[in-house]
Amino acid sequence: QLQAFGGGLVQAGGSLRLSCAPSGSIWRPNVMGWYRQAPGKQRELVATITRDGITRYADSVKGRFAISRDNAENTVYLQMISLKPEDTGVYYCKMNSYGSDYWGQGTQVTVSS
Repeated sequence: QLQAFGGGLVQAGGSLRLSCAPSGSIWRPNVMGWYRQAPGKQRELVATITRDGITRYADSVKGRFAISRDNAENTVYLQMISLKPEDTGVYYCKMNSYGSDYWGQGTQVTVSS
């Protein structure tokens, strides 16, 4: 029910902006977030943002990634700068609404060294 866009291939030090929006209707999502999964590794939290704008980041992306949201459009963004090869993976968006979790299909981010 969520569609993520913006992934791609970028050189180390480059930047990308991911976006995610529901294809259907989701009623006033509370927490929105981004997760990623590198090959052979478990899915991990990248960043989350509450409806009030409170953010949380994984230590590995602090100072380089910024999560934001548009409550009117139920859209969440992830601005990524100073990308590193270890940021490579499939990035998934997630929204929580009244106890239900909704996941996107994932978008591939590949950072070359």
